[in-house]
Amino acid sequence: MKIALLSDIHANLRALDACMEHAAAQGVQRFAVLGDLVGYGAQPAQVMRRVRELAQGGAIVLKGNHDALAVAPFDQAGTMDAGGAAWTRAQLEPADLDFLAGLPLTVTDGAAFLVHASADAPQRWLYVDSGHRAEASLHAACADTRVRYVFGGHVHQQTLYFRGASQKLLRFEPTAGVTIPVPPHRHWIATVGSVGQPRDGDTDAMYAMFDAARAELTFHRVAYDHLAAAADVRAAGLPEDFAKRLEQGL
Repeated sequence: MKIALLSDIHANLRALDACMEHAAAQGVQRFAVLGDLVGYGAQPAQVMRRVRELAQGGAIVLKGNHDALAVAPFDQAGTMDAGGAAWTRAQLEPADLDFLAGLPLTVTDGAAFLVHASADAPQRWLYVDSGHRAEASLHAACADTRVRYVFGGHVHQQTLYFRGASQKLLRFEPTAGVTIPVPPHRHWIATVGSVGQPRDGDTDAMYAMFDAARAELTFHRVAYDHLAAAADVRAAGLPEDFAKRLEQGL
């Protein structure tokens, strides 16, 4: 089964639609949304509608830190993120907020462990942004001996680590569109990047496709109208920095 791994949509409907269309062309059979459906972007209600439709069709959906913040925006009163979260909350229906509040932090699906941030403390929203943090997350997830793969988001970049024959964790640099064999005799941990707010200097949206039957992982980049998405942010009256991030991929 091919599963599209989407994370950090951040209320960017244009990017989400582009990734979903791309995944359909790749033969996707299921979706998993790894958190941060909302926050920063201008279309939280529309993104929520799309993701709830996916959930009704059998998609896995996890909670991210910005989803939790939209449910309770005053937990970080005075911060820029909290200001955006208060605006986001006002755009959502009570059913959307209930949906966000009820999302799990982690899901184990066959040999895959799915989490927004880090498996060792998912509620703390730790960034898996180094070999040390990848090791801690992988070790925690693999307490369940069924787990061979850990997939997360949160860092807005695409990374892949695996445990080699020496049991040392090694980093592999993925290339967009190039399929990587990920045999289950090893353990693997990946961050799938951000659909709605890339931060690696490239404005193209990110997601990954995992083919469990063939034990293959492919990271994708998808062009979309990021300038229109930035204009949407400005039209909504959100902070200018949120728009510049989309224009610059930072």
